[in-house]
Amino acid sequence: MSETQELTYADVSTHSGKKDLYVVVHDKVYNATTFIDEHPGGEEVLLDVGGQDATEAFEDVGHSDEAREILEGLLVGGLKRMPGDPAPRQTTSSISTSTAPKTEGASMGVGLYALVLLGGLAAFGAYKYLQMQSDSSK
Repeated sequence: MSETQELTYADVSTHSGKKDLYVVVHDKVYNATTFIDEHPGGEEVLLDVGGQDATEAFEDVGHSDEAREILEGLLVGGLKRMPGDPAPRQTTSSISTSTAPKTEGASMGVGLYALVLLGGLAAFGAYKYLQMQSDSSK
């Protein structure tokens, strides 16, 4: 199939059933109908994003190069954006999530590590204190 065909979100949304399933990934439209029974994650995963933009779901899973090759074999055409269509998520959210949460996640990881360390020290201190109390009462 050639990428010269352009479909709108309205076109894609009409293909959301098990026997006729289109998905949008990175502004390209794919016909996943023939792959629905072979999908390793099960048909429900594809049916949940059928007829809509599946870019975020596709990228969140971290598909292999082989999965991306299979996807290219299902290509129907490009997505023609119309006024009122949802904004593309892959570029803006990828950039913002790749910068902001990494810093936030790193500081959260350090904070969590510090909390566990302090908790361990407190438990050790309590153990030693109780041990001293039991030794002095003998």
